Amino acid sequence: MGFLKNFLASCLGALVAFIVLIVVGSIVFSMIINSENKVVISDNSVLYLDLNSPIVELAIDDPLAELIPGEEPAIGLLQLKDAIAYAKTDAKTKGIYLRLNELQAGITSIKEIRESLLDFRESGKWVVAYSSGYSEGAYYLASAADQIYLNPEGQVELNGLSINVTFFKRLLDKLEIKPQVFRVGDFKSAVEPFVRENMSEENRLQLNQMVNGLYDGMLKDISAGRQIPEDDLAALAKTMVVRKPGDAITYKLVDALMFEDQVRDELRNRLGLEASDKIGFVRFTEYTRSMNFKSSPNEIAVIVADGEIMPGKADNGLVGSSTFVNELRRARNNDRVKAIVIRVNSPGGVFQAADDIWREVSLATEEKPVIASMSDYATSGGYYLAMASDTIVAQPTTVTGSIGIFSVLFDMSGLLENKLGITSEEVKTGDVGGLITVTRPLTAMEQEIWQQQTNDLYEAFTRKAAEGRGMSQEDIKKIASGRVWTGVQGKDNGLVDILGSYQDAIEIAATKAGIAADYKVRYYPQPKTFLEKLTSGWEDQVSTKAIEKEMGDSYYFYQGWKKLQRYQGVQARLPFELEIR
Repeated sequence: MGFLKNFLASCLGALVAFIVLIVVGSIVFSMIINSENKVVISDNSVLYLDLNSPIVELAIDDPLAELIPGEEPAIGLLQLKDAIAYAKTDAKTKGIYLRLNELQAGITSIKEIRESLLDFRESGKWVVAYSSGYSEGAYYLASAADQIYLNPEGQVELNGLSINVTFFKRLLDKLEIKPQVFRVGDFKSAVEPFVRENMSEENRLQLNQMVNGLYDGMLKDISAGRQIPEDDLAALAKTMVVRKPGDAITYKLVDALMFEDQVRDELRNRLGLEASDKIGFVRFTEYTRSMNFKSSPNEIAVIVADGEIMPGKADNGLVGSSTFVNELRRARNNDRVKAIVIRVNSPGGVFQAADDIWREVSLATEEKPVIASMSDYATSGGYYLAMASDTIVAQPTTVTGSIGIFSVLFDMSGLLENKLGITSEEVKTGDVGGLITVTRPLTAMEQEIWQQQTNDLYEAFTRKAAEGRGMSQEDIKKIASGRVWTGVQGKDNGLVDILGSYQDAIEIAATKAGIAADYKVRYYPQPKTFLEKLTSGWEDQVSTKAIEKEMGDSYYFYQGWKKLQRYQGVQARLPFELEIR
């Protein structure tokens, strides 16, 4: 027995030592890489943008993550825009080569990149796009290029946009889980997936108007880029006329059908190189390490809200209210920070978390300019973050509004008792028991309390929105009730001040702060590096990867169930799981 104890202790000690060795080694290795990560760009270079990784608002340049098998480093939208803007005036960079096989970005994010490419071309430099097959979004982005090339066996998907909404009512019925819903307004359809098997007419109305508005904007931009009338593009998309590679040539959607080696020969011609010469490609991650920005005593703090809004600390895909409030407070109290830009890409989330952030935004506006810049989504709780700002800037394709509140609790007593054989009893001191419980249905009195709380919070939401927008509460309620709008509709309704880009928001902030001639931009909060992820949540990541691998295609539904769990309580979030494709 003593031998076994010593043996196990030795094994444990060796394991701990091994983990410590990996962590320390990783730190040293990362320090070495970071100390030598400056990249020098050669003359006659081409910025290579391979946009086939997830595009998020803000990513971190983490060389260590690139060395991990299976790790897919995200591309930061804001850093990408910075790089394109830098390349515009970089004499060593002659053009941009855009690779678009599996673009993973929202429509507004694509529009932001597209506008950066068009601005880049104003310098006289060129952009060449190539893909083995263009999705709708990828082609939208490619239409900003001088030349679009397609693989001879590829396809251009030009067939319009669709919105998919998943409904869980039958699943909940089978599991004997009963959602208890409290909501305000005709358009607060966030709970429809729990209580219906299809869309309500109100939801269908708003989605139909929204998807057509978004697509009209896309066709307008493509028309300008390709010199094809909008009506012609709409006719092509209606029945997907372009189905073969040759069709894309016939209707002038692409300039030529080429294999990639042929495209590279075309790039050599542009660069004045011989057929045997190597093209001086510089990838995005390398290029960002070559950029030198001027120093300035004046700073514009860009605080990024990317994901669902939840209490606590921020994490990937989650806007933690405590983290966001702390970053806002630091920016507010920092004398170097002359203005603040809140970059919002959020469908909303927990009401109280959004309200905590709103309070800090309100305090910040009393001391310095605060500008909100909306990305793909700034809905419900996401709009809540922005509505106290001095100026709200949104793209025409931004999905915004959804001013509304709902509450939902899941009565799981049927699942627990009939499926799992678990029963429970409650002892209480008064007529009202636990207001948040899954082991029994709410009583009539408890339901009344929940509905009143939901009504009161809706009143608070609309009142604060009215204050922020300089409107009456009654006027806000006419466009609230949980209804979503495009950026264009939001501006028409007074929810948005200016239709423009993230860069427009930066320039507005600089002008309002009186520092338009001299400033620098700093992003907050910085995402976790791979090493930080490794040391803080390694076991969670391993567990998640294992579950994903084991469940295969069913992992999508598992993720849906995990999201349902986050719906418990009072919510201010987008009124459906929005998937535009």
